[in-house]
Amino acid sequence: QVQLLESGGGLVQPGGSLRLSCAASGSIFSISDMGWYRQAPGQQRELVATITRGGITNYADYVKDRFTVSRDNAKNTAYLQMNSLKPEDTAVYYCNAHVWSAPPNYSLMEYWGKGTLVTVSE
Repeated sequence: QVQLLESGGGLVQPGGSLRLSCAASGSIFSISDMGWYRQAPGQQRELVATITRGGITNYADYVKDRFTVSRDNAKNTAYLQMNSLKPEDTAVYYCNAHVWSAPPNYSLMEYWGKGTLVTVSE
């Protein structure tokens, strides 16, 4: 089993910054793609950013030039640096990872964290 633990959420004023972390632990052989998604109250979960093991990134248009996704493969950890935050960025942010489990159960499975709340308000 694999667990994803997000941290770093909180209350921030508009224009401020936060850095989220997502640490993966458990029966991990290797982690493929990792990503961040968010869900605002009453809304569907939506993509924020993804990053491949090799560092190729993809961003939703509404966070481009403000958010930066990165990862440390040695630590099985992904990060989301969020700058110039807006009230519309308020949401629960979820970490996602595609993980190859350790042998003998060598299989690729998708995991989600439980989320961390980001609130952007005066």
